[in-house]
Amino acid sequence: MNRRKYIKTIALGALLPGFVNTGFPLSILNDSLNEQQVTFKSNWHNWKNMKWVGPEYWGNRLQDWELINGRVICNISGVNRTLQLLTVQKTSSLSAFSISVEIDMLLSNLETDQVGCFGLRLGAKGQFDDYRSAAVFGKGFDIGLLPNGNLKLGAETIETGLKTIPKQFQLQVKFSPSSNDYNLTVDVKDTKSKQTLFTTVKSAINKDVVAGNFALLSDIKVAKAIENNPTVAFSNWEISGSQLYQNEEQLFGPICFAQYTLHAQTLKITGQFAPIESIPNHKILLQFKRHDTWETYSEHQLKHQGRAVSFRIENWQENTDIPYRIIVEIPLKTETHQYTYEGTIAEEPLNIESISAAVFSCNFHYGFPDTDVYENVSKLNPDIILFLGDQFYEGTGGFGAQYYGDLDKSCLDYLRKWMMFGWSYRELFRHKPCAIIPDDHDVYHGNVWGESGGKADISEGYGASSQDSGGYKMPADWVNMVQFTQTSHLPDPYDATPVKQNIGMYYTQWNYGGLSFAILEDRKFKSAPKHILPEEAKIWNGFITNPDFDIKKYKNLEATLLGERQHKFIDDWADDWGSNIEMKVVLSQTNFATVATLPKGTLTDDIVPKLSIPEKGVYVKGDAPTVDMDSNGWPSNKRDQAIQKIRKCFAFHIAGDQHLGSFIQYGIDNFGDSGYAFAGPALNNIWPRRFWPDINYAEHTYKNPAYVGNHIDGFGNKITVKAVANPFNTGKTPEIVHNRATGYGLVTFNKKDRTIKTECWARYANPQLGEQEQLPGWPITISQEMNYGREAEGFLPELIIKGGSNPVVQVFDETLNEIIYTIRIKGNRFQPKVFSKAHLYTLIVGTDLSDKAKVNHLTHIKVIPNPQPITIQLKA
Repeated sequence: MNRRKYIKTIALGALLPGFVNTGFPLSILNDSLNEQQVTFKSNWHNWKNMKWVGPEYWGNRLQDWELINGRVICNISGVNRTLQLLTVQKTSSLSAFSISVEIDMLLSNLETDQVGCFGLRLGAKGQFDDYRSAAVFGKGFDIGLLPNGNLKLGAETIETGLKTIPKQFQLQVKFSPSSNDYNLTVDVKDTKSKQTLFTTVKSAINKDVVAGNFALLSDIKVAKAIENNPTVAFSNWEISGSQLYQNEEQLFGPICFAQYTLHAQTLKITGQFAPIESIPNHKILLQFKRHDTWETYSEHQLKHQGRAVSFRIENWQENTDIPYRIIVEIPLKTETHQYTYEGTIAEEPLNIESISAAVFSCNFHYGFPDTDVYENVSKLNPDIILFLGDQFYEGTGGFGAQYYGDLDKSCLDYLRKWMMFGWSYRELFRHKPCAIIPDDHDVYHGNVWGESGGKADISEGYGASSQDSGGYKMPADWVNMVQFTQTSHLPDPYDATPVKQNIGMYYTQWNYGGLSFAILEDRKFKSAPKHILPEEAKIWNGFITNPDFDIKKYKNLEATLLGERQHKFIDDWADDWGSNIEMKVVLSQTNFATVATLPKGTLTDDIVPKLSIPEKGVYVKGDAPTVDMDSNGWPSNKRDQAIQKIRKCFAFHIAGDQHLGSFIQYGIDNFGDSGYAFAGPALNNIWPRRFWPDINYAEHTYKNPAYVGNHIDGFGNKITVKAVANPFNTGKTPEIVHNRATGYGLVTFNKKDRTIKTECWARYANPQLGEQEQLPGWPITISQEMNYGREAEGFLPELIIKGGSNPVVQVFDETLNEIIYTIRIKGNRFQPKVFSKAHLYTLIVGTDLSDKAKVNHLTHIKVIPNPQPITIQLKA
């Protein structure tokens, strides 16, 4: 048996010959240096049946194309269904080329007066000169037969004399150079007899019109797409030419990407695959390279509905970078294909002074395939990658979302959007650990109030009314599928007990490189406002539409934000300072505040995409704080409770979701009495939020914004704003990408100095030009201890600790019978601050407080004037 091996190890630079100043790649369509003689022939006859058509192709949509008995079937009657070829493109060079394909019409009820076209799309191009942009969004020059049998050539219709479209026919297209353009010959032949049914010659076809992707086309104009109503079958697709561009590194699948985390010597990797599960005897292998030899760790077959495999490796003790690869072996009818995806398990940076995390969220398709993001982020070389929600939106890739119908088709609908995410960003986490958490749009919600896994009321559809009802719109099995694909590589959940509908959990602790992350689920338990607030509030999509209703009067509500289970988790996590943990970080979908304004009198956020974008340095007047209960500024009392818990370990908070980069300090009783939070900007912003509070802006400038300072948000929460990345007219194109305050964050934790430096970059900015290129107000550096900003009423005696450095100190209030805070100090001297002079305190000191035999206890300590230092000898 012959073995043919495709190597699926793609370095981004190998795909993209260059970059223009917007960060998008130069066109391969003008790449005459890599033109070659190409003869492409489809190989579908050699594959087994599956809900995918192979790594050379991209289907729009994924669920609309499948491989059955050696033919590619478009299984839906709908508009603009294309199957794009990824590995061959036509350049703009004037050279002869030809295409042919056999077409079987499957629609039994196709009327001759229907509008449609079945055949080819040539010269497919997207907004950006990249084959992936063309594959997903490409428009081009269509050649095919209409339902009445006439021929479509671009915008022109040519009568063929056929009374209707043949049941079986071969479409042959030949382009011959003539002066500076093409002559085009089209032949329609009977598939079996090869008899010519119609032929035509067309001259003066512009060479640029046909430069781009090649695709198959099934386009039938219907008011609503009809599922499970196959239109057409394609087979024997051939393309040949003397000057075509071919690159098999542009294959995508069957292994599309992978992500991993390392925690407590347990390595977890999730590989994302195309739908190959129906192919008998396929193999999925995980291998590691040690001493120049690849070793197989485990072997699997694809079974999960999310088409993902989770690998778990216990007792990982490597102290260097270790290459890994995931191999997919697919036995075809006459040969076996082997596909390989390679990456690296990075050495854990325990002994590195600084460790940095890149922060991403909110990714629509406006900039797809987002090559500028990788280009710029790679210059910063982060150690950790964080995707904090909305990895895509319901509309990503076009066609909307498939909310209902066949469950597996809804899974494939999700998978297409998820695959686009990986296609854009996999190079960011191919060689780095990566935490990913889903947010509302990942589960096809504009807003989600999970109500402990409840089921949303979809009786009035899938819009705002269903979201306001609380719970999840999509089936529980589908929600679990999403969570598995995005989070199964995270450390094991703190408590895996499912919630309602048997929906799983993923909130967890991730210790890596001296940092300890608490990964929260801030949507799953949250109460729906419509179930909590009085009817007079007139809730719509989480907004109060009654202008006379004052939400600030409803502070102490019996509502849920994180829920008691996550409160217990945070308490345990805040108290856990293992020997390698030096700093604490909270990760969640959104921050605990509402940093947004809208024009006064605005009752919902429907206006947001229509708001004008100001010029740089202009202060927008007439705004007021929003009362958007999708934010975690509501419920306010539970917001306060969450902040009280996370400040007990001096944790820094990183979040996404807000579509507005911000750096704030939380306040509960007083401004600045708690920790700091960074919400990263959106990668691709649909909803460009803004923060223009009604204040004195006379001294406002772009570099010194007037809004910096103390504010009360729409729910009465205290926040101190240090920086906000408001949208402005950048002068960059495309405007829909760059005028909506898009970008990413970088947070660097200096474990030696115990500082946290936050950077906020516009996606167009080149980090190599210096920190002044960041968005206004950044970079910002704070100390670890600033994450508990509450003013001290007194101080206990200074501790001088011998027998080790950087021990853990816990302050316990004996009067209140509760832990006040815990921190791993810097050095060996520390004077604990406390918040009541009248209370007695216990100080607990040790290298690792979990080892009770090696912990020092000092009890009944009180605040006294001019106390003498206390010397403590750490227990060995």
